[in-house]
Amino acid sequence: MHAFLKLALCATILQATIVLPAQPQTNPSAGEQQITRAGDQPSAAGPAEFFTGRVRIDPVWPADTNINASGGQVTFEPGARSAWHTHPAGQRLVVTAGVGLTQEWGKPVQVIRPGDVVWCPPGVKHWHGAAPTTGMTHLAVTGMVDGKNVTWMEKVTDEQYSAR
Repeated sequence: MHAFLKLALCATILQATIVLPAQPQTNPSAGEQQITRAGDQPSAAGPAEFFTGRVRIDPVWPADTNINASGGQVTFEPGARSAWHTHPAGQRLVVTAGVGLTQEWGKPVQVIRPGDVVWCPPGVKHWHGAAPTTGMTHLAVTGMVDGKNVTWMEKVTDEQYSAR
């Protein structure tokens, strides 16, 4: 089993993204494709410390020496959401299913739908999750700075979540 498949769920898990160790270079030829087969990487529950409600995180790729950004597919059940957080190198979310919500600190809650792409700039406090009655899935592409991709903060209150 490749080292990057061993997930270490800890304080560096994002809303959406799991921090995985850099993938070892298993093929010395830089011109050859590498395929990670669907189902080879286990799903993980979003930790209650960083999420409200049921959240599933499916790692897609780890940051490595070629691309300093990880990818993860995150599925939020209705009403589920991340805690407030920031990213040192920013993050892009591509909504793939359902209806979601996102909010930047001090700004109104926004509704997001499949096909929408959300740019979360570096250092900007925000949260994202599902709508109250509809689940939401997004692909999160998150950059790394000094091995870190997220800083977690306080949980989103029910009042903040409902303010639309």
